[in-house]
Amino acid sequence: MYQLIQYIKFLIKSTNQHGVHSPFVFDLVTRCFYDKKEYPSYGSLARYKASLLRTDAYIKVHDLGPGSKKMKQPERHVSKIVKTSGTPVKRAKLLFRLSQYFNPNHILELGTSLGISTHAMAMGQPNAKITTVEGCPNLHGFSKDFLKRELSNEVKFINEDFNNAVESLATKKFDLIFFDGNHQKEATLRYFETLLPTAHNDSVFIFDDIYWSRGMTEAWEIIKQHPKVTVTIDTFYWGFVFFRTEQAKEHFRIRL
Repeated sequence: MYQLIQYIKFLIKSTNQHGVHSPFVFDLVTRCFYDKKEYPSYGSLARYKASLLRTDAYIKVHDLGPGSKKMKQPERHVSKIVKTSGTPVKRAKLLFRLSQYFNPNHILELGTSLGISTHAMAMGQPNAKITTVEGCPNLHGFSKDFLKRELSNEVKFINEDFNNAVESLATKKFDLIFFDGNHQKEATLRYFETLLPTAHNDSVFIFDDIYWSRGMTEAWEIIKQHPKVTVTIDTFYWGFVFFRTEQAKEHFRIRL
């Protein structure tokens, strides 16, 4: 019910490219968000997800965050995970376009899960070096083996609690970070603050499920007000954060 109410509010307050006066955001929206081209790589995205759906394997999942709202049993069929909590094809395509648009050299993902998002970002930028972190050892092992058959990218797979992982990664520099793991207010803010030194002027942070709960929305609102954050884009499912010092501080709500 919370998400439904928030979505109605989002639809009322959001706009499309015609309500955007920032050249940077207008270009991102028109050339990436609303890009209708059918890229050949979309076929690879669909095949990767289809191969997961055909898998007969079961994985004993150890949830380090709040866990799935739809699946409570610890041992889960891979295809069921894909259907209930896997990245939808539409969003996988957007991740592909975002990776292609921003052309990041170094990508960090918090929350590998079954690797659908990892695969999409890698397809968008085949030369990117990707670091992906998964807390559950069984998901980590399965996805690592599955993705290695699909990708040519240099991918570093880390199986570690997010708290420990972000501490060890805080000295690196990342062009794109996808936060898709522990959907809790305190954890999200802690990861954001810890990884803030890894950002540069052209970095983008993407937060998944910013309306997953009241706590996540509160975290999103706090992140928006951070003094180092200049531009944010709320697309309801994802929140985009930019650190461009040449931009005046501004917040956008964009319908996808």
